[in-house]
Amino acid sequence: MDSADQFTPIVQTLAELEREKKVQVNERGEFEAVIKPTEIIGTFHGNDKGFGFVDYDPDLPDIYINPDHTKHALNGDQVAVKILRAAKPGSDQGPEGQVTRIAEHNYDKIVGEFKQETVGDYIGEILLKDKKLSNYRFFVNNLGLKPMDGQVVTATVATYPDDESPQVLTGAVNEVIGNRDEPGIDILSVIYAHDVPHQFPKEVMDEANKIPLHVLPEERKGRKDITDQPLVTIDAIESKDLDDAVVAWKMDNGHYHLGVHIADVSHYVKPGSALDEEAFKRGTSVYLTDRVVPMLPKRLSNGICSLNPGEDRLSMSCEMEIDEQGRVVKHAIFPSVMRSHARMTYKAVNAILEAHDQKTIDRYHDLVPMFETMKEIHKILLKKRKRRGAIDFEAPEAKIIVDEKGHPTDIQLRERGLSERMIESFMLAANETVAEHYYKEHVPFLYRIHEQPDNEKIKSFFEFLSVFGINAHGDINNVKPKMLQNVLKDVAGKPEEQMVQVMMLRSMQQAKYSDEELGHFGLGADYYTHFTSPIRRYPDDTVHRLIKWYSKHGKGEDAKAAWRDRLPEIAEHTSFTERRGIDTERDVDSMKKAEYMEDHVGETFEAVVSSVMKFGLFVELPNTVEGLIHISVMNDDYYEYSEKHLALIGRTHHRIFQIGQPIHVKLLRVDKDLREIDFELVHPEEAPTTKIRVPHNDRRGGRQRGRNNRNGHRRHNQQRDHENGSRNNRQINRGQTRHHNNSKDHQPRRRRH
Repeated sequence: MDSADQFTPIVQTLAELEREKKVQVNERGEFEAVIKPTEIIGTFHGNDKGFGFVDYDPDLPDIYINPDHTKHALNGDQVAVKILRAAKPGSDQGPEGQVTRIAEHNYDKIVGEFKQETVGDYIGEILLKDKKLSNYRFFVNNLGLKPMDGQVVTATVATYPDDESPQVLTGAVNEVIGNRDEPGIDILSVIYAHDVPHQFPKEVMDEANKIPLHVLPEERKGRKDITDQPLVTIDAIESKDLDDAVVAWKMDNGHYHLGVHIADVSHYVKPGSALDEEAFKRGTSVYLTDRVVPMLPKRLSNGICSLNPGEDRLSMSCEMEIDEQGRVVKHAIFPSVMRSHARMTYKAVNAILEAHDQKTIDRYHDLVPMFETMKEIHKILLKKRKRRGAIDFEAPEAKIIVDEKGHPTDIQLRERGLSERMIESFMLAANETVAEHYYKEHVPFLYRIHEQPDNEKIKSFFEFLSVFGINAHGDINNVKPKMLQNVLKDVAGKPEEQMVQVMMLRSMQQAKYSDEELGHFGLGADYYTHFTSPIRRYPDDTVHRLIKWYSKHGKGEDAKAAWRDRLPEIAEHTSFTERRGIDTERDVDSMKKAEYMEDHVGETFEAVVSSVMKFGLFVELPNTVEGLIHISVMNDDYYEYSEKHLALIGRTHHRIFQIGQPIHVKLLRVDKDLREIDFELVHPEEAPTTKIRVPHNDRRGGRQRGRNNRNGHRRHNQQRDHENGSRNNRQINRGQTRHHNNSKDHQPRRRRH
């Protein structure tokens, strides 16, 4: 601009930009642009030593936050971060940042035991049992309830740690759960801590109580009557909510008819009703040691929706014609009226098919030929899944036996026999058939997905395999389930089997719900959904609604538009409630296992190394109890961590400890509240020795360093690194396997498709 009359509009424009804070005048009187630093939002993961990490993108390294820059964020807080130092290219050193603000607090309420004491204006303190808050104190103000000493309470957080009180939270008590010594209060505390809805509102119960307990004549209209077919339910002995029935026969053309018939919960739980809103809020039933927190009231789950023998029930059916190669060549999906002809148990069917017990065979002689046919179908379906590379993780599962006071008396391994695997195959077949049908109809639908593993994690896994001389064949840039299935096949029965399985699990994604069909990697399936458990999973109920919707309204644009925008929210919320349920179950299990081990301090056990960290060894007993051998009690040598070999190696005696290695341990200490179990090695001299030497740049840990950093390493790394494998295992298994709920006395551990 080169004329005087252009000067005025320039000045006016700059003045306007200055008012909008888009430009500013610097010390030299010059206008300059106001550049706001890009704000990154992520989840803060704190360490007891004060520092932390913020994860914000699964494909990018976490941001390191030093203790002076955390803004006193608590574990799990959503925080805004500005980058102080970028990641170093070509190295494993990630970026460093500073928390600029806390966008959303993870803790808005806490659960713990009230301790009565007067401290200034406070009436007492809540002893925090959440291990992520173990370094903090919570003082109770007088603005809420005034509980008795020793009562377990919930409190809302009013103030969070700041510069003046860096390790203090305060707030008011809003509910008393019960006395700390009352049976069941420990589990109830975990339920409250995870904010799991567990009491049905009055309007929900009122709606449930109005539902008839038998099928009405008008409800049969528009449904196929299959009451003459010899359908049976096959479940655990203690199950009370029977939501799937099966039937099978050999067809004249040599193919098989397989019918999977599922309780039609969606008929009774209407969209927009109080029942529906509560079911959506819960998302899933949560199975705990001695109880279940159900998604639906018992009148539905154990009553009209349960496929009890000899009673007509409304159902959603998936009938399949399966050829000799396991292909579904024809199928039909429709609403029906069914009647179970027998309430079978896994134990009874296993007695018939595996033990050939004559007494059981005689008792069910009319059904035995059908069970033999089901066995044939299962073998065909299993062979098909193996051909396409489905990955079958055989992690042992335990059930915790408790007495009438909720005290654990035993931990037993759960056996999976032929009948459990057979039902699993049938449910998988139905889930795949329904998913493929509606995907090919090009309509909005809800899917269960398990995405391709992350490339970097898979590369690390294959590097890990190569260190141990295990070959994986195939393109690591385009990994297929078959590749991983072959790895497991190669190491089956070998000492390194457990180690390989754990590391493989850590390389995988979590299964979740989605309105996009991205396939199920773990199953090797192109199409997968959840259709078979609507009593205890909201997604299955949604799938039933979608089936009916498209049947009634067609598949035109108007029909599709009605669901297109709703499904992403349903997928996201039910994925969240599933994770919440898993975390609650895990915490209760680990708490009860710790309580069980309290009676065994000082005893020795056989164990297997389940994970190796720079601060020690995680070990697992045959009954699935896990604990830590901290490096500070490995007194026979100075141990160094080799990241390359995932091993602790003694500097002097060269003893090596790796995943999958059998050892003997002694129980040193148990803390039920923090769910911590500590062991020490017995006869470390029995460990194998190695020629591997830890180079200087690969050294981690060391006994003295480990002792100094015990809590910092333990609470951060144990939570983030070690649990990742078991969590993925449960997520994947939920997509594959099945389990039934339900007696009040004991809820079996869930393995569910």
